[in-house]
Amino acid sequence: MPQFKTTAYENLSDFVYGKSLHPIALKNGMVIGGGTMYPEVNFTLPPMLITKDSMPEVIGHYRDIITGICDRARELYVPGFVAEIETLPPMTENPSWGIEVCKTVVDIIKEHEAKHGIKGAVRITPNDIREGNELEHMWRGRHWDAMLKTFEGCANTGADFMAIESVGGKETHDEAVMFCDIAKSIFALSVLGCTDMNKVWNEIVAIAGRTGSIASGDTACGFANTAMVLADKNYIPRVFAATVRVVSAVRSLVAIECGAKGPHKDCGYEGVYVKAITGTPISMEGRTAACAHLSPVGNVAGCVADIWSNESIQQIKLLGGMAPTVSFEQLVYDCRLFNEAANQGHGLLMRDLHADSDSKLDPQAYVLRPDVVLDISKELVKVDGYYPRAKKAAALALEHMQKGYDDGKLQLNDKELMWLESLAEQVDELPADVGAFTESVIDDCEKLDPKMYDM
Repeated sequence: MPQFKTTAYENLSDFVYGKSLHPIALKNGMVIGGGTMYPEVNFTLPPMLITKDSMPEVIGHYRDIITGICDRARELYVPGFVAEIETLPPMTENPSWGIEVCKTVVDIIKEHEAKHGIKGAVRITPNDIREGNELEHMWRGRHWDAMLKTFEGCANTGADFMAIESVGGKETHDEAVMFCDIAKSIFALSVLGCTDMNKVWNEIVAIAGRTGSIASGDTACGFANTAMVLADKNYIPRVFAATVRVVSAVRSLVAIECGAKGPHKDCGYEGVYVKAITGTPISMEGRTAACAHLSPVGNVAGCVADIWSNESIQQIKLLGGMAPTVSFEQLVYDCRLFNEAANQGHGLLMRDLHADSDSKLDPQAYVLRPDVVLDISKELVKVDGYYPRAKKAAALALEHMQKGYDDGKLQLNDKELMWLESLAEQVDELPADVGAFTESVIDDCEKLDPKMYDM
């Protein structure tokens, strides 16, 4: 697939939340990236088993969740919202279950829209089940077929957007994160991950063409977010996790190269680079995603978002009401503030306050600053090929973190500085040729079965 050669944005003043160069207009009048920041609420079941016998209870939960959200949307005068369904593994393994869940949510949103004028859209994100000892192959066999059947069935039942957290290369990247092996991380994300992304996203884009649904975007959640969570627990260096985040952008870009239109998925914080390079709208999550995981990027994540998400929350009872409804309300108020600031001409100030409040305290926040993102993106697109681009992404991330520290704009302790220097040396020594690079890394990938990737 051809890679983007230039960035969509040239000027930092144009790179702001709520507006994208290629907005997405839906039939109900919602325009993602057209000037209004919308909430995207993601929800899941309370702890329970999902079986054939429990499916009526499962459907009942989803019916209650989305009804509560729609009612609150009406009460808070919400101009529009997105509901994301991330299927749980049994719902992808048994596509009819995931399709029934999707249909339930779609039908209730359409009913509320018809009765009350509440505009809603549905993003379906089938769980990528291509893991485990029973996997036949990454791109054929029972797991692959079930995943694609779930996509097509949900699209036919009315899902507006299709997304996925694909896992190609994750078995190797888990090893990389455990040992802070930047070479293995780059191999997993570029050689394995980008190859898998091409396979997955060509299929999703084809399904979109057949069904009228929109192929939206992928996320490196299983890669970069894993690193972020481990860094937050002080298990690995934060500069390593920040480097992985920037490298992961090369992988997530492949979805757009294959024909995805956005909005890029929320838990892919690398979406800021996707927007900078492609101009597609993105969903992001920050402080309101603390219900799902903690992070050091709660404010900076909102700088250029077009949709604001809570990541995911279980259907449990809180003092204020059921948790998905409570979380939705938090998103709604955040979006009100974003939109009002923009309406009053203070959008750039709002963006920069979000960036400045986080970015000095953690390198993972620093590499999400709009100015840093745009500077790195402009250099990244000059490089051809997935591996060379991923190697360059790592070098640029490390270079900007060092400059941020030298300029007094980023705090790093002695341990992080030691890792910053070491990682820069390791990246600089990587082979230029992808063949030589693969040969130098592949034998050390203990969990990788090359046959699964036709290698």
